[in-house]
Amino acid sequence: MNRSIFIVLSLIFNAHFAQCQDTTSVSLLFVGDVMQHDSQITAAYNPVSKEYDYSACFQYIKPIIQSADIAFANLEVTLAGPPFKGYPQFSAPDELAKELKNTGFDVLVTANNHSLDRRKKGLERTIDVLDNLEVLHTGTFKDSTSRALQYPLVFEKNGFRFSLLNYTYGTNGIPVTKPNIINLIDTLQIKKDLAKAKQQQTDVTIVFMHWGTEYQDIPNRSQKEIATLCLENGATLVIGSHPHVLQPMDWDKAQNTLVAYSLGNFVSGQQSRYRDGGAMLWVELEKLKVSDSSSIVNIKNAAYELEWVYRNNEVPKKYFILPVKEFEEDTLQLTNKTSKDMFRIFKEDSRKLFQNNKGITESVRMPLEISYYKILLTSSSDSIPIADSTNVLHFYGLDVEQVSDTLYNWTSGKFYDKETAEQALAEIRSFTSFTDAKIVWYYWDRRREGFNVR
Repeated sequence: MNRSIFIVLSLIFNAHFAQCQDTTSVSLLFVGDVMQHDSQITAAYNPVSKEYDYSACFQYIKPIIQSADIAFANLEVTLAGPPFKGYPQFSAPDELAKELKNTGFDVLVTANNHSLDRRKKGLERTIDVLDNLEVLHTGTFKDSTSRALQYPLVFEKNGFRFSLLNYTYGTNGIPVTKPNIINLIDTLQIKKDLAKAKQQQTDVTIVFMHWGTEYQDIPNRSQKEIATLCLENGATLVIGSHPHVLQPMDWDKAQNTLVAYSLGNFVSGQQSRYRDGGAMLWVELEKLKVSDSSSIVNIKNAAYELEWVYRNNEVPKKYFILPVKEFEEDTLQLTNKTSKDMFRIFKEDSRKLFQNNKGITESVRMPLEISYYKILLTSSSDSIPIADSTNVLHFYGLDVEQVSDTLYNWTSGKFYDKETAEQALAEIRSFTSFTDAKIVWYYWDRRREGFNVR
């Protein structure tokens, strides 16, 4: 081959290869309905502190939500202040929204049939609470000016720019009080909004729809027609809520579009079959830079995960959102046969339904590291003696756990395998005064009573 031709071909190949490597990705995680029935509100209330605390409810799902680049949920309650109430007209404590943010949710949609449960005050206070928490949201607005300036919602992550739209089929017959606006499903308006989204020149347009027939596990004709309208007018992803049960998902790889008709209940007080859990939808997007001024965005991967809401036997009962992948092989947290049976039935029902998915299968991610070991040094009401703050303890870490107002556990840092913990225990017993130290197993950050290893 002529050397000059070879050089030219090499340059072209290398330039093309380098160009193909100029890609970025972003992971999106969508969940279904966040609700607060009376039993949930009661479960979150601490009668001693007279405060609400939702951290226990979200503790097991939190690592998964936080692993997403952007996490979305449907906030199907108002944050209207006291008196707090569940069905049929919801007003949840502000602490729920705070915990959603703390759990890792970045964007909440607010257009649903419960947006007006507390009328104008509830709608506006919900917006204020989310704004004060600096949580992105869309779907409801105080007035037309706010909507014109803020809709479709635009946000960025990892070099991707998104337009987000949100609509509901209705508001349970409660009329909107002017100048408030709730985005209702109106095909002419949706087309106009999608046209505006195109003008925003974002990479991806997402439409979150509150639609369908409650408790039906297949999408109705209206859902399919509206989804088609959205996709034909520029949407890449259409995500559905409202039925409170799961409905199938459809990834059209040829058209680079995806529809999830219903993700079910993310968390609620509904404990009957099909309604006691939901799905989390992972969507990974890839952006290929074609030139300095243009790029191509594709859905690289899509998968679902199941999550189930567990109620324990305390009085009042406590709620916990359990990721199925972590708990289906280890049901230590499920304390009775009824719960275990409900958990099993939910898994079987959901996986059977999702056999009707097109292109979307269950996530194959590895389960999270949910257990570890610590070395329990001593329990004391006093500070740890300075003489025992040796190099050995500094090396393995020194931690304190408050057992009560006056009692503390002094422990080492974490070990993720038993063998390493045993080696550290031998050193601590040999070179410190803690000759009675022992290894304790922790599961999801909770000490497992009765599981002292040595």
